[in-house]
Amino acid sequence: MMNSRQVLLSLALVALALVPASAGGNNSVTYDSRSLIVNGRRELLFSGSIHYPRSTPEMWPDLIRKAKAGGLNVIQTYVFWNLHEPVQGEWDFEGNKDLIKFIKLIGEHGMYVTLRVGPFIQAEWNHGGLPYWLREVPGIIFRSDNEPFKTHMKAYVEKVINMVKEQNLFAPQGGPIILAQIENEYNHVQLAYRHLGDSYVQWAAHLAIDLNVNVPWIMCKQKDAPDPVINTCNGRHCGDTFTGPNKPYKPSLWTENWTAQYRVWGDPPSQRSAEDIAFSIARFFAKNGTLANYYMYHGGTNFGRTSSIFTTTRYYDEAPLDEYGLQREPKWGHLRDVHKAIRLCRKPLLWGTPSTQLLDNGIEARVYEVPGTKICAAFLTNNDTNEAHVANFRGEKYYLPPKSISVLPDCKTVVYNTDTIVSQHNARNFVPSTEQLSWTMYSEAIPANVPVDSQGPKELYNLNKDTTDYAWYTTSINLSPSDLSKRKDIRPILRIASLGHAMHAFVNGKFVASAHGSHVEKSFILEAPIDLNAGDNTISLLAMTVGLPDSGAYMEHRFAGPRQITILGLNTGTLDLTNNGWGHKVALEGEKLQLFTEDGLKQVQWTPVNVPGEAVTWYKTYFIAPEGQDPVALRFTGLGKGMAWVNGQGIGRYWNNYLSPLMKPSQNEYHVPRSFLKQGQNLLVVLAEDGGYPQKVQVLSVNRDTICSSISEFHPPSVGSWARKDNKLRPVLDSVNPSADLKCANGKKIVSIEFASYGDPTGICGSFEEGKCSSSVKSLIENQCLGKVECSVPMSQVNQNTNCGADITKTLSIQAKCSH
Repeated sequence: MMNSRQVLLSLALVALALVPASAGGNNSVTYDSRSLIVNGRRELLFSGSIHYPRSTPEMWPDLIRKAKAGGLNVIQTYVFWNLHEPVQGEWDFEGNKDLIKFIKLIGEHGMYVTLRVGPFIQAEWNHGGLPYWLREVPGIIFRSDNEPFKTHMKAYVEKVINMVKEQNLFAPQGGPIILAQIENEYNHVQLAYRHLGDSYVQWAAHLAIDLNVNVPWIMCKQKDAPDPVINTCNGRHCGDTFTGPNKPYKPSLWTENWTAQYRVWGDPPSQRSAEDIAFSIARFFAKNGTLANYYMYHGGTNFGRTSSIFTTTRYYDEAPLDEYGLQREPKWGHLRDVHKAIRLCRKPLLWGTPSTQLLDNGIEARVYEVPGTKICAAFLTNNDTNEAHVANFRGEKYYLPPKSISVLPDCKTVVYNTDTIVSQHNARNFVPSTEQLSWTMYSEAIPANVPVDSQGPKELYNLNKDTTDYAWYTTSINLSPSDLSKRKDIRPILRIASLGHAMHAFVNGKFVASAHGSHVEKSFILEAPIDLNAGDNTISLLAMTVGLPDSGAYMEHRFAGPRQITILGLNTGTLDLTNNGWGHKVALEGEKLQLFTEDGLKQVQWTPVNVPGEAVTWYKTYFIAPEGQDPVALRFTGLGKGMAWVNGQGIGRYWNNYLSPLMKPSQNEYHVPRSFLKQGQNLLVVLAEDGGYPQKVQVLSVNRDTICSSISEFHPPSVGSWARKDNKLRPVLDSVNPSADLKCANGKKIVSIEFASYGDPTGICGSFEEGKCSSSVKSLIENQCLGKVECSVPMSQVNQNTNCGADITKTLSIQAKCSH
């Protein structure tokens, strides 16, 4: 038992922890074993990654607003060195590269920032964020105790930090930045560099600390992070996989909770359920966590050539905010609710004494209490992935679905369960424009006799220097009639062994074959029968990169491009052309002429599209932007692989003929930000590497206007039904009951109820079906919801006269349509 003086002291400490951040202090950021301390106040921090160059400045305010509405109070971003200094000494912070504007916007929305400076970031970003010119620095070894690398890294880090300091953006200066990160997941490669890796970690940490930004520095996935740098966790379940801070006085921070899996070309769709993410978040905070960051909260788009090796143009579309910035439900709403539930536990989490109990059926109870008070919170965890269990906790029984956590902010009342989704669902719709597009085309000439400048084919990365995806390799051979078979069923075979990434082959100006590697195996072999003539023959190879590597040790030693070229099946045997003398030509002619711009396209003759184009063909058309403010996308049906531009802005690579094991493209639609568009005619230019027919290309508008709710009679009320006041959990509604809640976005209203059923309906949002004992409640829902931006249908109002037996859990499923 505590005496009255100890109780008063406990309450005083809790009150001190809750002093508003704006009250007094010097805006300092420190930490202890429990949490980060911002301006003298312990914090629970819910963070999300939003990368400024993967969207546009016009999108930033809406993304930040939706993140805050989703319960976040921190935005995390990398800084992209190769974006800002593509040419040594030439810096660019304009447009969607405007880091300072992005940070200021976050601050204006009352949120904090974690700044991951790098310089290596990985992030499925081209070259892991390192500028290509670094590869050409004599004697350089990336990410090692190597003087050339450290010299350039130090200059870059100081440039970024000084720029941010000058704008007073660190928290002690009154800005929003409360954390900064140096390096990134270095433990993955540290052993490869041996002692030079160990000393590099020490050097990088001291470089950061010596910059005197007066906020804590972190190193993610870095078990040996030197003091005072904090080591942090990356992964899906850091509540169970994180070995913890490497010193007892550091807090537990989670820098990357992966909301799905980024996708590479050839991948099927990537999914991670809202329930699993919510479980991981509740688990982490129940085990002394203090900051958790979603990677990504909004993935966005890899515009132009910014994606890393074999990574799709769409990035982390399965995040709570999808590629277009639309709320993906129920993920966005279910996570918003877990944040609110954990915030209701704020006092006991930050100031309570933790304890753990194993209850019946293997249920684990993690409890935080302030001794001598009624301040208490509990997390009841069912780790059984197959069976639900009933927990007996403090004299009450609690039903726990499989693999779930129930949050009890007062150690009595369940306000949230990670497996029970109360928030609404939605489905994404792509609506084709009715405009008929009129196409013209221009086919590039296939280069033949490019002057020989090398005995063998040059290495592709070094040839292109990351200025383009494309390079031509040409050679010629002279054959006599006796070299060629006189049998028509025997043809020579062209065989090319390449280190990656893709290639189109031409013989005597005619396309013969394509081949490519994969994210797993970049190398490939192209083989195809060819027709050769007696006399002179030309071989032209269009070699391609699909992004530069973004991970692993010794990145400066990666290579790509053809390494051996042979012709098989000649009467005189196999002909090795590897050292036959090769000419090289960097980039396509259309790139040099900038055919994707209004000025550039005037430099060539365009002709109407009547038949499918040959390989390396440019197509252009004009289109009117879809009405309204819904996001816009393109679907490149009929085309294989290439790149696209709208009004001169690169919207990225497309690749429709690289199919996943499901025999579908990894990506079908390609984002065109509204800020890329203008009133009237918009220029669309498409490079089709392997020809194709553009007549089926579609302009689409994108919405999530199909909204749904599906709740059972045993669902708990929304966590929004509760608030903490005077150290007690209190209802904020007259009647706290489960309800089906629907809300349209962007000021739209519910214009129709497409499905409404009570009983045992089946399916998911966008494809519900009546069950065996369902009854229609459509008219009731229409009366409650039509014409409204949002509506709530309590389960108690729903007609329960169904034919279901008592052993069937009754469910209410509603699907509605939103519109202006």
